[in-house]
Amino acid sequence: MIETITELDALRARVAGWKRQGLKVGFVPTMGNLHAGHYSLVMLARQYADRVVSSVFVNPTQFGPNEDYTRYPRTPDADTTGLEGAGCDVLWLPTVESMYPFGIELAAKVHVPGVSGVLEGECRPGHFDGVCTVVSRLFNQVTPDLAAFGKKDYQQLAVIRQMVTDLAFPVEILGGSIVREADGLAMSSRNQYLSDEQRPVAAEIRRTLLQMRDDLTAGAPRAQVEQAAAARLAQVGYVVDYTVVRRPDLSEPVDGETGPKVALIAARLGTTRLIDNLEF
Repeated sequence: MIETITELDALRARVAGWKRQGLKVGFVPTMGNLHAGHYSLVMLARQYADRVVSSVFVNPTQFGPNEDYTRYPRTPDADTTGLEGAGCDVLWLPTVESMYPFGIELAAKVHVPGVSGVLEGECRPGHFDGVCTVVSRLFNQVTPDLAAFGKKDYQQLAVIRQMVTDLAFPVEILGGSIVREADGLAMSSRNQYLSDEQRPVAAEIRRTLLQMRDDLTAGAPRAQVEQAAAARLAQVGYVVDYTVVRRPDLSEPVDGETGPKVALIAARLGTTRLIDNLEF
């Protein structure tokens, strides 16, 4: 049975007890409203750890001025059931007051320069500061040996890896593969906001990523590939934030360059903002 813990002292006592037994602790931080993608991360952590903690905390500091923190869906009963089925041992449910004891305005913040300033960082200023601030606090609370994050949030994973290296957190970071719907749409809590008419159109992001890969591999100039992708999405009703090809470290490759690449897309369909990527 999964154990739900709401007090930090109790969480620390539970984890300390495991570590006295020589057990390895895995961690999966979430904002709740969980789906198969989240549960796959719990199962990934379970492969490398003896015990797994997952947190559910809707973090107010990573929502921008035009993003509604109060609108974010909360499904605690379904989340608990799903986490238990995925093999989670402890559900950590901190409060906003316990996470930010001096209030959000006076909270110490973690900023990771460079990789956090492009793409999502440009579209959502301050977002990654909020992510890094809360993840660093969760690491201090849970003290895991490893933590799993999804590759759908490709840039977030890169930012967290840099933070962990820079601040010398003794935490191994695992990247979990993107879990997709049957038509290729990446699973996301935001998908539920899509209307019945928008839902089939949403899968065009995945098809566009595959086309970007094929075109670049065939030798098309990167700028042309990116522009064609943006036009393709705009034609079916998307408002595009970016369609780009980058190196794995998110720097810009030159035309004809060999080596691994990643295509990344962020675009809005109606009021729903979707992101996805494809490594190749």
